[in-house]
Amino acid sequence: MLGRDSLRQVSILADLRTVAVHRGFRRLFTVRLVSQCGDGMFQAGLATLFFFSPENLATAGAVATAFAVLLLPFTVVGPFAGPLLDRWRRRQVLFVGNAARVVLTAVLALLMATDGVSVVVYVLALVTLGVNRFLLAALSAALPRVVPREQLLIANTLSPTLGGVSAVVGAAIGFGIGLLVPEGPGKDGLVLAVAAVLFGAASLLALRLGKNQLGPEIHQGRTGGAAQVWGDVRATAADLVSGARYLVARATPGMALGVMATHNFLYGMNFIALILISRNVLSDPLDAVAGLGTFGLLTGIAFAGRGLAIVLTPLAHERMTPSQWVVVCLGIGMISQVLLCTRPTFAVVAAAAVLIGLSVQGAKIAVDTIVQRDTADEFRGRAFSLYDTLYNGAFAGAAAVAAAVLPDTGWERGPFVGLAVVFAVLAVVYQRGVSILRDRPRSVGAV
Repeated sequence: MLGRDSLRQVSILADLRTVAVHRGFRRLFTVRLVSQCGDGMFQAGLATLFFFSPENLATAGAVATAFAVLLLPFTVVGPFAGPLLDRWRRRQVLFVGNAARVVLTAVLALLMATDGVSVVVYVLALVTLGVNRFLLAALSAALPRVVPREQLLIANTLSPTLGGVSAVVGAAIGFGIGLLVPEGPGKDGLVLAVAAVLFGAASLLALRLGKNQLGPEIHQGRTGGAAQVWGDVRATAADLVSGARYLVARATPGMALGVMATHNFLYGMNFIALILISRNVLSDPLDAVAGLGTFGLLTGIAFAGRGLAIVLTPLAHERMTPSQWVVVCLGIGMISQVLLCTRPTFAVVAAAAVLIGLSVQGAKIAVDTIVQRDTADEFRGRAFSLYDTLYNGAFAGAAAVAAAVLPDTGWERGPFVGLAVVFAVLAVVYQRGVSILRDRPRSVGAV
């Protein structure tokens, strides 16, 4: 007889076969896997450069500043992606966006191999990460266009999560290059050069999808030009306001986005603490290579929790609604913080990392499903653009708070007690809101 784990693996494969019969899903899924593998490699290259370079010591302020620089600008710019995704062909966004990343990443690789870190490197990294968020929003907004509504939960469980697996694989390869390649001017540039190749492959793979296959439902042809672009920007601002009003009025997707943002703030605090603990507590602070190895190992362990979410979320949804699963995931997150209140040993940090990974990914799958299910197609692009904007803003906010409350070692009991309390309060407030609505979106007229 098959054991429980074997049955779960069979279930995952069966779910994948269920949605993989749709050609559009297979092609969109392939674009996601290749693109996110490049994302992981690109971000590993930046992490090595910014947080684990031998010439820099990792402090709470330095790590927080780096995250704020990389994320905060797109908290402001990001909202404009969604309305444009509701106006532009999403297939073209995937093609052009990945092609743009090829150029940006190649230039970054050249600069890092020749000049090292500079203001230009930070600016180009900002732009490239911004394009990444735009592409992730496009992939999420396009998913309901390639699978039937009744299979959306399955697709939404597998696609983003296995995309995350691909990103971790890319990051592992990137970290591996960092550990194996001898120190030199071309080391960091090599990681980015390989990422650029993957971005190019993702761009070409997007062309296998039909030009109008991914929506939006109504597309008005545009000839371009500065006047047209400025007109789109102004129209985008108006669309964004109406999209935000729609989500608030609809209630369930707006509440889900609020939970996601707060949850990601809590995760951001943990992620920054993990960098500092890996570098300054579990390794010799003067040994950047050892710190990188410890961080890479703990990140991989944390991903085991995300992998559990792939298995547990479909099983949970057989017994509860997505909103109830969000509450359970928040409870798991609270337990992870209670565990971290004990002591910062490798075993404790690793166990907490698994739990926070399960909490974040499980809740994300459920929130994605709620937003997709309860948002009309003409507002879906805006919803997921706001999703990414809130994601960035929450992480940037976590960086600012971490700089103020975390010591340079990354561990102190008080902050983790506070995070556990926030997890508990968030779970109670969200559960009460869902109960009042009876877990149903409000009807919305003209917005």
